[in-house]
Amino acid sequence: MSAGRWGGWVGLVARLVLGVVLLVSGYLKVGSLESSAEAVRAFKILPFDLANLVGYVLPVLELAIGALLVLGLFTRLAAVAGSLLMVAFLIGIVSVWVRGISIDCGCFGGGGVVAPEDTNYLWDVVRDAGLLLCGVWLTIRPRTPASMDRWLFGAPTRH
Repeated sequence: MSAGRWGGWVGLVARLVLGVVLLVSGYLKVGSLESSAEAVRAFKILPFDLANLVGYVLPVLELAIGALLVLGLFTRLAAVAGSLLMVAFLIGIVSVWVRGISIDCGCFGGGGVVAPEDTNYLWDVVRDAGLLLCGVWLTIRPRTPASMDRWLFGAPTRH
């Protein structure tokens, strides 16, 4: 298998990992939008009303981006959106960590204030950085096997 083919398979794994994580995250939050808004407010970054709006919109956005990635549809656009989400999440987590605020990030539901010993910011940063790498890879190399993009728009031609 050529190096180019390996890249497609790496992209498939990156697409499915980022897509499934976003689907699970959105699914676990979409049934409790008030909890999602509370989790966003706990970061103490956005004004109250904007934090509420973000908390209500975020699960739906995660579901939409995750579905596009799993399907391999508009992969580059979905990867850029997923990458931007990961950057925002990383900024938020590092921000509360540096400011000494003890919260559960609410990444997979729940969220809000917790005891300092119940925080796990290092793991949250490592996880989201890995997911960001998946999104960056897909932004650069969006063509992957088993994608709707390939089915709808065809494989790239080689000269």
